[in-house]
Parts: sequence; structure tokens; C-alpha cells
Amino acid sequence: MASNTAPLREQLNGLIRLTRWKEYIPFVIPLTIIGALLAAKPHDVSMDWRLIAVTLGNILAVAYAFMINDIEDAPDDARDPARAAKNPITSGQIGVRIGYAACRIVAAATLILYALGGVEVFFIGGLTLLLSHLYSWRPVRLKAWPVTDVVSHSLMLSGLLLLAGYFTYHNDPGIVWFVALGATLVSVYGQLYNQLRDYDMDKAAGLHNTAIILGENNTRRMMYLSIALAAICFLTAIVQGVFPFWLALVIPVGIGVSMLYRPTTDMRGTVAVDASGLMQMQFLIITNLIVGVWLIERIASQLIF
Repeated sequence: MASNTAPLREQLNGLIRLTRWKEYIPFVIPLTIIGALLAAKPHDVSMDWRLIAVTLGNILAVAYAFMINDIEDAPDDARDPARAAKNPITSGQIGVRIGYAACRIVAAATLILYALGGVEVFFIGGLTLLLSHLYSWRPVRLKAWPVTDVVSHSLMLSGLLLLAGYFTYHNDPGIVWFVALGATLVSVYGQLYNQLRDYDMDKAAGLHNTAIILGENNTRRMMYLSIALAAICFLTAIVQGVFPFWLALVIPVGIGVSMLYRPTTDMRGTVAVDASGLMQMQFLIITNLIVGVWLIERIASQLIF
């Protein structure tokens, strides 16, 4: 697992692989922008450069979560050839000390970017970064315990990201709390799905996470219940007029575009656990298209008026 003598170019490639950026960019960016749009539009606040800073902060915070996860999980990943090959620490592409040094640099840059968004955003971002660390750090390892694994994962990879975007432009979410809760519940589904996919590996590693405690069948039920509750939260927000009604016109277009993509794996590129896994990338395509159109409309209205 250790190799600090690898060529510099190989180590740089290893550091990029350590961030696993392809796995979260498609949801971190739209979550942050949604939060900002939900704050800016109703309160007639102009969106500015702070959105870029906070979006980058969210991206780096999640990058930190994935980086520390691969570093701390390297001994476990070594048990599975496929996972060992994907982990640059386990494969020896970079050393543990280099990985930790990169994490410290990312953490510092993350806090600076969050500070540009204001005091509230700094504290929300700090909490996100703290959860990202404690989630995988072996002395605590929230991911190894039932309930805390799901709660910490869903907050640091969803709810808090949206709230960081929102608090950049306003500090009273009101009904937007339902949107944040809905996004968090979608992430709960994602965490339970991941645990179900890694069920045998995690059990062999001696973890006692939520899926292992519940069992495979009950975990599936909780996955679908999380999606149902998320849908209720979003519907409540829609009825209350949180989202512009004209966005409904974009949904059929998004569905049409997503149907052009025929996934054979889930969003992480692994064999799908169930039908919902095959729909993950299509859902992200629809979401990104809707958010992109909404952002363009908002920026255009600022420039015109």
C-alpha cells in the first residue's frame, strides 16, 4: 500500500483519482445552485460571485469526504481486488502521508471559500467538513455505526450543501426547510443503496452499519420509504410555491433528454442493485437540466431588469 517513490506525474494522477470527482460533481453543483436560487428569487437578491465561491467550497468539502474515506478504508479495500485497484492508496499509486497532506490543503481551501459566503455559510461548511472527517476517521468512524452512518452521510452530501447555497443569500429558510429535508432523504436513499451494494464486503469487514443491522430486505424497504418521504417534502414545497411553476415545462424535456442515455450501471459505475440504480444517472440528468434552465432564467432577469 505504500509507495512514495512513484513518479511525480503518477502521484498527481493518484491524487486526482483520490478525489473521485466524477462521483459527486453532478449532484453537488445543482444542490448548491438550488439553495441559492431558492433564496435569491423570492427576496429579490442578485446572485453574484459568492455563488461560485460557495459552490467550489461544497465541491472541495465533498472531495475531502471521498479522499479521507479512501485513505481510512485502504486496509479494507485491500481485501477486494476490484476495490483495491480503484483506491490509489491501496494500489500504491500514492502514499498515506501524501494523501493526508492533500486532505489538509483541501480542508484549508474549503474553509476559505466558505468564509467568502458569510458567517452562517462558514459554520455550515465547517460542520460539513467536520462530518466528512468523522464519517471515515477510524477513531470515530460514523460510517461504521447504525443511524449515525445514514444521518451524517445524508447531511454532508446533501442537506448541508443546499443550505450553504441558501444562506449565502438569505438566513430564514422557512418552507425551504422542506426542500432541504427532501434532498436529505434522497441522500438517505443513496446511502442505504450503497450499503446494500457493499453489504457482503462491509459485513466481512466487521462493520455494524444500518444495512447490516436491518438486513437486506428491510434496507430495501427503507430505501423506497426514503424516496416516498422525499417526494412528499418536494410536493409540499411545490404546493407552497417555492419553485416557479413554469419549471414544470422543463420536466418533459429533461425526461426526453435522459431517455437518450441508457445506463447499464448505477451512478458509481457498478452493477445496479435494483431498477432504481439504473435510474440514478437519468434522475441527475433531469435535475441538472432543470436547475441549469432556472439559473439561466434568473441571471437573464438580473441583467435585463
